[in-house]
This record gives sequence, C-alpha cells and structure tokens, in this order.
Amino acid sequence: MSSEPPENPRSVAIEQLEEIGLSTYAARTFVALSSLGTGTAREVSRVSEVPRTRVYDAVEELSDRGLVDVQHSTPKEFWTVSAETAARTFERELHNRTTTLLAALEELQPIDRRTEQRGVWTVDGQPAVTQRVLEFFDEAEEEIVYMTVEDLLVDELITGLSAAHDRGVSIKLAGISPAVQERIQADIPGATVFESLWLWSDTPAGRLLMVDGRTILVSALLNGDDASPSDPRSETAIWGEGEANSLVAVLKAIFTWQLDKTDLNR
Repeated sequence: MSSEPPENPRSVAIEQLEEIGLSTYAARTFVALSSLGTGTAREVSRVSEVPRTRVYDAVEELSDRGLVDVQHSTPKEFWTVSAETAARTFERELHNRTTTLLAALEELQPIDRRTEQRGVWTVDGQPAVTQRVLEFFDEAEEEIVYMTVEDLLVDELITGLSAAHDRGVSIKLAGISPAVQERIQADIPGATVFESLWLWSDTPAGRLLMVDGRTILVSALLNGDDASPSDPRSETAIWGEGEANSLVAVLKAIFTWQLDKTDLNR
C-alpha cells in the first residue's frame, strides 16, 4: 500500500485552471464557487483565500468566459456553471486556439522543410520522442523497422503502425514481449516480428527505428534502474536522415544485417 497521501482535489483543480490560462484569483474563485454552489464575495473570500475586493475582478474574468453568472442582489451573489459545462468550454477554447495556431504555423514553415535534415538531432522526454516516432510513421512510404521495449509501445504507436500498414508500408518489429507481440499481430496481421540483436532487458535501450532506409532514430532510457520507461523524463533520443548521414549509414547496416540473418534462419 502506498504511503503517499492522495492529491488534494482543490489544489489539483486550481493548478489545472491556471495551466489553462486563468489567473490565480480567478482559478481560486471558480473552485470556491464550485464547492459552494452559489456565494457572495465575502463567502468566496472566506474559502478561497482571495481578498474580498479581488473576488469581483476574478468574477468578471470568469464571467467573460461564460463560467460564472451574477445575481445583482444586495449583496451580489455568484453562481458557477457545472464541471461538465466548464470542461466543454475549455475544450472549445483549446480547439479554437489549436486550429488558429496550426493555420499560422503552416503559413510560416518552409515548403521543403523535411526534404533532408543534415546532422544528428536530439529529442528529450518520452512524450516528445513518441511524437517524433509518430511523425516518422506518418511519413513512411515503404518500410518501418522498429525495435522497442514493452512499456514504450503505447496504444498511440500501435495505431500509427496500423495506419502505415493500411497504406501498404511493410512493418517489421522486434524487442517486444510475447503478450505485446500477440496484440500487434492481431491488430496488424501483416507485421513481421524478428529476433533482436540485443537482450533489451540488459541494456538501457529504448527504441531503434528505421523508416524507408533513410531515417533513423535511436533512444536510451535514463535515470538508472529505478526509472520507469513511462516516466516522461526518462528517455532521450537522437535521429538523422538522408543516405549520406553517418548515423543512418551505421545503424542501417546493423538493421540490414539483422534482418538478413533473420530471413536466412526461417
């Protein structure tokens, strides 16, 4: 049994509301009203640690976003929308912001951005590495060779591999457990599973990826034996592309040797 106390819902809610973009006073006021149902500035101040005079500013901020209604009584009373309505409001705002950002970035990026990236590039953190792997999956035209540990083969990546397979891309996998192997072969019947060159449990290796023989990514798990592969801070990767890239040349030779060896043993 874990000895760590559970997270305080109030603190979690305030932190997430601040991450979304509310001011500290607005976040505290919204959480206070969510627990009160309705309340005056005095009541909100008492449970939220927001100065009474600043509650009105916070309510105005919340009202502008459709999160709080005001009853013009004496004293004024404030009513907050439900948690579900608030969540939908924030989801809509995030979607609109993301759509606007995507349109702006597409206008800015060069036409030939990914024709070839010279040199070797570094990616830090498991979520960032996963996104880069997914990007390479999306760009694959002929073949994906992927070696990874079980904990890093998340649903999102299996979906990406399946989509590539549906486009006619050859999928070759290694370094996975029997249970995950069975799942992949069920979701992607055409995938080929081959023997890994390494005993992955004895190394800090995270993933090795080759796409179309010209893009290579290799990652390692960090922070020692106590670090979980799912820890966002526990993985770093390097990648390169282009037939003349030194990283691609070396690892492509290793991949090719291993795949040829597997074919001969069948």
